[in-house]
Amino acid sequence: MRYIVDDNKDFFQTLKHQQYHQNPLNHRIFVGSVEDTDVALKNQFKLLRHEKLGIMLSGGMDSAILASYMPKGADAYTFRFLDGKFQSDELERAKYYAQIYQLNLHYVDINWSVVESCVEACMRSKGAPVHSIEPQLYYAAQLAKADGISMMIVGDGADYVFGGMDGLLSKDWGFDEFYQRAIYINPKDVLVNATDMRDVFEPYRIGSNSIDYIRFYDEKITDESYASYENAFHAADMPYYDPYERLKLLVPLDLDRIRNGESKYIIRELFKRKYTMPVPQKLPMPRPVDEYFKNWEGPQRAEFRKDIPMDELTGNQKWQLWCAELFLNMFD
Repeated sequence: MRYIVDDNKDFFQTLKHQQYHQNPLNHRIFVGSVEDTDVALKNQFKLLRHEKLGIMLSGGMDSAILASYMPKGADAYTFRFLDGKFQSDELERAKYYAQIYQLNLHYVDINWSVVESCVEACMRSKGAPVHSIEPQLYYAAQLAKADGISMMIVGDGADYVFGGMDGLLSKDWGFDEFYQRAIYINPKDVLVNATDMRDVFEPYRIGSNSIDYIRFYDEKITDESYASYENAFHAADMPYYDPYERLKLLVPLDLDRIRNGESKYIIRELFKRKYTMPVPQKLPMPRPVDEYFKNWEGPQRAEFRKDIPMDELTGNQKWQLWCAELFLNMFD
């Protein structure tokens, strides 16, 4: 619901959706080792030396590594939810990273009222429903603008360049099972008039029931994720830069290493060179969607089924339904 595959299709004739496409290969920096990656990241920050940089700093290793290249005294922005009770260990790690590299840490406090106040601007910019991270990114960008930041650094791309999506890379998938996993919510389970989305996956089919999940991961999934950042910062009129997004591995991912617990093995090793603490567990960008939607009864518009088993859905799945209904209410 938050990603439109066909650039020529839109929800409404009067509303053109915005789509993101990755940098072409001739604009990418090819890396094959920890040393290559370190140099490539360092050189990119040199090109940004005339900007007043801010950084989105989480408790994970991707943004922690980028923090090591930031100028001393630069501003770092860390999301805080539920009065700091949600993923408090992440907050402690982000504080540690900021102290090590002498960054000014700002907490961006997010609650449901902040999300509600920002989501419509993100959807108007995108021309489509949005990912649950987009309103909070938009809000953080606004705060950074008020602080005089001219360029925000983010580290989203490491997962897609270096093999961080360990669940999707965990095995060689059959076509049907990969389809069921990747669609997130099956349209027929929630919509009255559902459209099967298999046509999006068919170009990646191999034989009768296999799929080139690596290429799907590298193209469709990566485009969708990058689009969330692109849209949120565009809506807030804040330039941003993802150094990982500019990189490309010289060799195929070592799936054996990833499947044996070493997702993003190059990034893991680089983190160890920057910090003495253990490599943190990989977590998605925090957002307490389960808490937000624990009492939500579900969508009411006629497009949605009345028998959706809401108690079986995750908070992220409920977000998709809530956001889709709000989007239709805004423009229909």
